[in-house]
Amino acid sequence: MTAESFRAEDGGPGAPLPPWGLLDVLGIAAVVLDAEGRIVFWSPQADALFGYTAAEALGRFAGPLLTHPEHLGLVMQLFAGVLGGGDSWSGAFPVRHRDGSTRVVEFRNMRLLDSYGDVYALGIAADHAAVQRVETDLALSERLVSQSPIGLAVLDTDLRYVLVNPALERINGMPAEEHIGRRPGEILPELEAESLEAALQQVLDSGVPVLDHYTVGRTHSDPEVERAWSVSFFRLEGPRQRVLGVAASVVDVTERHRATTEADRSRRRLALIAEASARVGTTLEVDTTARELAEVAVPELADIAAVDVLDSVLSWRRPGAPDSGPELFRALAVAARAPEEALEAADPVGGMAMYGADRLVTRCVHTGRPVLVPEVGPDDLRDIARSARAAELLARSGVHSYLAVPLIARGEVLGALDLKRIGNPLPFDADDVVLASELAARAGVAIDNARWYQSVRNDVVTLQRSLLPGRPSQPAGLEVASRYQPALASTEVGGDWYDVIRLTGDKTALVVGDVMGSGIDAAATMGRLRTATCAFADLDLEPAEVLRHLDRITEGLEHYIATCLYVVYDPARSRCRLANAGHLPPALVRADGRVSLVDLPTGAPLGVGGVPFEATDIVFGPGDQLVLYTDGLVETRDDPIDERLEVLLGLLDDPRRPLEETCDLLLTALRHPGDPDDVALLVARGLP
Repeated sequence: MTAESFRAEDGGPGAPLPPWGLLDVLGIAAVVLDAEGRIVFWSPQADALFGYTAAEALGRFAGPLLTHPEHLGLVMQLFAGVLGGGDSWSGAFPVRHRDGSTRVVEFRNMRLLDSYGDVYALGIAADHAAVQRVETDLALSERLVSQSPIGLAVLDTDLRYVLVNPALERINGMPAEEHIGRRPGEILPELEAESLEAALQQVLDSGVPVLDHYTVGRTHSDPEVERAWSVSFFRLEGPRQRVLGVAASVVDVTERHRATTEADRSRRRLALIAEASARVGTTLEVDTTARELAEVAVPELADIAAVDVLDSVLSWRRPGAPDSGPELFRALAVAARAPEEALEAADPVGGMAMYGADRLVTRCVHTGRPVLVPEVGPDDLRDIARSARAAELLARSGVHSYLAVPLIARGEVLGALDLKRIGNPLPFDADDVVLASELAARAGVAIDNARWYQSVRNDVVTLQRSLLPGRPSQPAGLEVASRYQPALASTEVGGDWYDVIRLTGDKTALVVGDVMGSGIDAAATMGRLRTATCAFADLDLEPAEVLRHLDRITEGLEHYIATCLYVVYDPARSRCRLANAGHLPPALVRADGRVSLVDLPTGAPLGVGGVPFEATDIVFGPGDQLVLYTDGLVETRDDPIDERLEVLLGLLDDPRRPLEETCDLLLTALRHPGDPDDVALLVARGLP
């Protein structure tokens, strides 16, 4: 090594390297004897080793001074051999210390010749015990390093390998000699070399160790398998805190990493199932349930998820298990964290698409079993997509893995949950199949429940509407609009009704009523009361008399009472005569915009019996409106009825608004998805 190769921090070019600590530990002494055996050189270390100062030793014969009498002959013989034949001699020899004790000293003796031809003997000496201790430490260190199952390495201050043990050779997959003089980034380019070397440099600069640094990657020895290591770094320092480099220990923790990863995946799967339990099936609506399923699956399970149900299932046309032919699917939901191309390839929500028997989603519903394609190729895309154009879009978006699982409920295949991965680099595996099947099973039951609910609800609504009048004809002097809206949160029919009945003399009866309770019996009671109301109205009875007769009929019906508002409009007198049986008061909208509730006696509900009813007259001219409604329009569980009636009056702010728009406005503003009651609404306006 030349002086120019010394580093600047070691004293600059041409400066000597700082002393190494090993010589200080050994305390090596140097003694030179002339040809007669006199001491002519005595190093400072010899003072400590033999106990004599230089002044005491120089010029004296070494044999008598440093050896016991019984060893003097052997010493002279060895000395003569070194000077005469030039043979060096080494070994341990007992010497006499100045304090009289005997010390075993390790010697290295050799013959010296100066420029004048004079012969000398050089003795290099160190305490035998110190040498033994250092040898033992070195041997132990070497064994620990070479036989350790932990990968060990030493890097210099340039972060280049200077030592690599066999365990690290095996871990990195290359021999030690290929490490020496190279940096970690050159040896392991597959790992995060920049962050690894940055951590090493930080330890080198600060002296603060890095413990259990976790890194994941691949090596030359096993490039197909991802492995994990726990790496620790600490700075190496010599005497006087001289920085020598960095030591690194590497422990292969791949099995622990895999176990941790699997445990983490299991936790995420359980969390996803728990989330699905809470989010999927919150309503009894097929479309909403399908959308909830798709949204739960993205992005934790897939980058794009679609829920497709067999059209024959939704229309109740499927007699049994799916056959082997093509299938018509209705797309109920799509959720995506994917490029635009993938969304364009998906079937639009609400649309229908025919998939042949060779398509994977069709195979899924035919067999009732999951279809897994871990690595999607061009041929697979043609079997996944509905068309060549859609397959091209999926290829451009980067779809690389596909999974379809059937939606099954009560032994019937309803459709399929279709999953694709794009941004997630991992392919679908067996665990994903289990998870997707679990989600699909839960959602399948929820979709089937919603399907049955909607079917029953449609039948119920059909029955209810069959008991109500059709679109009322416009009676003399009146413009009329009506609505019936079934309960939004129940499958049972209600007992609300309305009616517009033509009377003699161009008069018109306007009726709204509400049978308390729900179900077929309530609907039947409503039908009987409506029929009876029409019959009594034909007799041209007073409104109070009509209610009295209805009260008697209701009183004979077991367990039922009802409310009813009966109004007779007489265009000739521009007046309305009203009678009320426990019903909410109608709203009156004057042509000039004034709005109020009609002040009339409430009366007892029908079926109470024995309570007289009273009639009230109001002026009802051209442009005036009367709004009749059942309590389902304004009553809620949380709001006082007075506040809700004020809201109703506030919505009737435009007397010129078309009546059909008024009906829609009131239902939209006052009704909510969870309302448990049905509504009958009747709005009449006087004509000029």
